[in-house]
Amino acid sequence: MAALTPAAPREPATRGRLRVADRVYVRIAARAAREALAHAWAGRSVVGAPPTVSVAVPGSTVTVRVTVELPFPADLAALARAVRDRVAAQVGGLTGTRVSGVTVVVERLVGRGAS
Repeated sequence: MAALTPAAPREPATRGRLRVADRVYVRIAARAAREALAHAWAGRSVVGAPPTVSVAVPGSTVTVRVTVELPFPADLAALARAVRDRVAAQVGGLTGTRVSGVTVVVERLVGRGAS
């Protein structure tokens, strides 16, 4: 019986490719956006709708568009920046794909007593 010998390591280009489905990017980005806004919605009786996400994957990069509802009054620019930064970090970190851009669209402002 012949002994098994490990195969020699191959260069990254010859090992194949990893294709991440668009829905994976969408789910990661949506969760990251919810997490980024969780503290802003804490303690409120009314919360905004979950974020909606769309992605474009041109080649080896991903572009993300996140539509959110934000609490009002609040520092809207800081909240949008927190969403953008967290989405970029999570999508890039979990998939290994370079994030070329994250666009945050504020769809609606939700007051404390509004519905």
